[in-house]
Amino acid sequence: MVQDRLLFHSTNLRSPETSFREALLNGLAPDGGLYMPSTIPVFKAGEPDLFPAKEYHEIAASVLEKFTGNEIEPTRLEAMCADAYNFEIPIERVYNRLYVMRLDRGPTASFKDFAARMMGRMMQYFLAGDKRNLTILTATSGDTGSAVANAFHGLDNIRVIILFPANEVTSLQRKQMTTLRDNIRVIAVNGKFDDCQRLVKKAFTDPLLADINLSSANSINIGRLLPQIIYYFYAWSRVSGKQDDPVVFSVPSGNFGNLMGGLLARKMGLPVRKFVVATNSNDEVPVYLETGIYRKISPSIDCISSAMNVGHPGNLPRLVALYGGVMDEAGNIVRTPDLTKMREDIFATGVSDTETRETIRECHRQSGLLLEPHGAVAWKGLQKYLHQCKLSEPENRICIALETAHPAKFHQEISRLLGATPPFPESLSKVEGETEDFLSFDNNYDIFRDFLRKNYK
Repeated sequence: MVQDRLLFHSTNLRSPETSFREALLNGLAPDGGLYMPSTIPVFKAGEPDLFPAKEYHEIAASVLEKFTGNEIEPTRLEAMCADAYNFEIPIERVYNRLYVMRLDRGPTASFKDFAARMMGRMMQYFLAGDKRNLTILTATSGDTGSAVANAFHGLDNIRVIILFPANEVTSLQRKQMTTLRDNIRVIAVNGKFDDCQRLVKKAFTDPLLADINLSSANSINIGRLLPQIIYYFYAWSRVSGKQDDPVVFSVPSGNFGNLMGGLLARKMGLPVRKFVVATNSNDEVPVYLETGIYRKISPSIDCISSAMNVGHPGNLPRLVALYGGVMDEAGNIVRTPDLTKMREDIFATGVSDTETRETIRECHRQSGLLLEPHGAVAWKGLQKYLHQCKLSEPENRICIALETAHPAKFHQEISRLLGATPPFPESLSKVEGETEDFLSFDNNYDIFRDFLRKNYK
């Protein structure tokens, strides 16, 4: 039974509630906050018990219809899910009950494919019905840009502008964005990812751009966040499937959309024992959970797990809101969340580049496990958690670390560490010889605004 409609509110609490459709197409709330479901839907007893017998796209439809209600006709939603999720999701047992879920088999070899492909289809569904166009602004630290470019490339009603930090993405990540043209425009910004994110957020609230129909495909958009709930249910259904057998998930975290998907899954009824939040040296969130004091890292630290080089996570206001607090877009804590409960649910730790490299070497040497830097951060974070709680929790608990990108995306680093180049999937090898096309901008909002007014009005 599909509910009529779920409403969404802003984390800044100064905008009216709105429908999923409007939250999706607007991207950011009028008051500058992020959209959150006003009520988090919960699966009825017994519903998730059916998931072990379902395919990924079927689980996806079951999860998403809880949020879309009657705004998307159920058979259309099922068709969109089947079209978006036409690739495998391997869950690899490493030893005992410890697993790695590989989210790197989509068309751009990144976990961002899961959200971007579904989001693109939902946006196109609403835009086609409205006969309107949309301009997407997206900041990327690497994988978001390529996933969004691929997911939205060639869509009739949508134009896409992607900003990336000029010196902090790999050549493969860059080419996956810059070799597409048509409705895709890519801009290298002389700055950090946080600068790119700031330019995008400022554009959304700029009255001089009010006549441009802007939205976002970053994880600040609720349409990017909700599809990230699905693979947590899928993973549990494949390695447990029992309500009395909860899972520990280790999540490599930068902008914190991935973690928010998991936390929402738990609120919906997924049995989770703990979330391990593993960051690189941009450890502002682990420090906040330890001390209760939040300080942004500016400029962010350049680490080999480049997609996590975020000094102020865009999704942090959602995390704070989920635990009863309020954080504004600048990172100021307006109302303190329940830190005691956050610490019960989350084990947070930073992982250095040295630890990341050692983890890649040791995992490959000991078990043949091939990890890239982000997956290595998750695995090391999991090991730190297991070491800390080995005397206080059962040893046979299920643990799943998320591998969020294909190792070939970081082939130079992997080759240096292991002495061999990881195999390239077709999705990566095909872009090597393509001609790139992108613009280069200084980190200056006026320049960016003038570009938008000149080319997108």
